[in-house]
Amino acid sequence: MCCTQCNVNAKYKCPVCRVPYCSVACYKEHKRNPCSAPPEPERETNATDQSEIEYEFPTEDTVAREILQLLEQSEELKNCLENPHVREILELLDGSPHPDRLIQQYMTEPIFAEFVDACLKIVQPQDKNER
Repeated sequence: MCCTQCNVNAKYKCPVCRVPYCSVACYKEHKRNPCSAPPEPERETNATDQSEIEYEFPTEDTVAREILQLLEQSEELKNCLENPHVREILELLDGSPHPDRLIQQYMTEPIFAEFVDACLKIVQPQDKNER
């Protein structure tokens, strides 16, 4: 990923339009022109259409879209996401080139571990009645 201003390796993304940049100077240059949010992907309204959509690179760990949609309905997850620290950690993980390394560090924080546990209860329930 290259900086759109100077074409060197970019470490950051604009929080509005997700354009990559490498430094504060390049970010300021980028902000001289107003940017807009990236277009929202079209959401399918028909559940049967959702199941027909295929992942580009599925693996044995890929979670079905129907299961992922259950995350939206979880009150426990919504409560976790009200915590600004959890949201900050998620943003850092999302922007990191090596989130696998960071997640080990963040799992030691109880509030983040609670968020992960809430996700796993939905994605990998121990008992089918937990969903």
